[in-house]
Amino acid sequence: MDLGLKGKKVILTGGSRGIGRAALEIFAEEGCDVAFFSRNAEQVAATVESLSRHGGKVIGTALDMSDHDAYRAWLSSTAEELGGCDIFVPGASASGSGATGDWDACFNADIKGTVLGCEALQPWLEKSDAGSIVIMSSTAGTETFIVPQAFNAMKAALLTYAKQLGQAIGPKGIRVNAVSPGPIAFPGGNWEAIKGAAPALYDATEAQFALGRWGGPDEVAKTIVFLASPASSYTTGTNVVIDGGYTKRVQF
Repeated sequence: MDLGLKGKKVILTGGSRGIGRAALEIFAEEGCDVAFFSRNAEQVAATVESLSRHGGKVIGTALDMSDHDAYRAWLSSTAEELGGCDIFVPGASASGSGATGDWDACFNADIKGTVLGCEALQPWLEKSDAGSIVIMSSTAGTETFIVPQAFNAMKAALLTYAKQLGQAIGPKGIRVNAVSPGPIAFPGGNWEAIKGAAPALYDATEAQFALGRWGGPDEVAKTIVFLASPASSYTTGTNVVIDGGYTKRVQF
């Protein structure tokens, strides 16, 4: 299937590892020009080197998005440098720094990072003939998960925001969807740390996957890329759960 992504301009936040990195690799393979940031300069450099082999334009920046003014400025300057923005994936999250229990960190990264990004890039997305936003939620926001904590609540709030934003800007030709990954394992990720620190929790979580195994970043990334692409041109306002059968609720 031709996803219709060749030449599209993609801005993704938090893209130097995990799901974000995997999505960038696929976007680049599909012929997109891509831009991303992350806090770790070494990881940014390694990601830029990897993405550049696909031949498109690659912009990678070391940035701490807790400085919201710098974040807004980066979004604007990056859209200028790319020559537009067709796809926005606000993937940066406080979970990347292990701050899932920090209410201020989760609000500033997950909520404000998403909202400020959508607002800053909307004028660019309106100019696109295939404007698309894919918001990163989590199954931690769709049903109870471990303990009451900031990350879970903020990811639930993003589902409402995504649905309402899709209704508001659909008439401008911009699609808005969300994805909700379940527990995903990869080197250097949160679940690798949990495996060492709380092996009973790790094993209990693994036992709940209907498919009998952990999912990898690329398995989430493929859905993100498809939802973002023109191949999914009539899909907006939806939330796609990607969890190997971890969650048990019925979604109508």
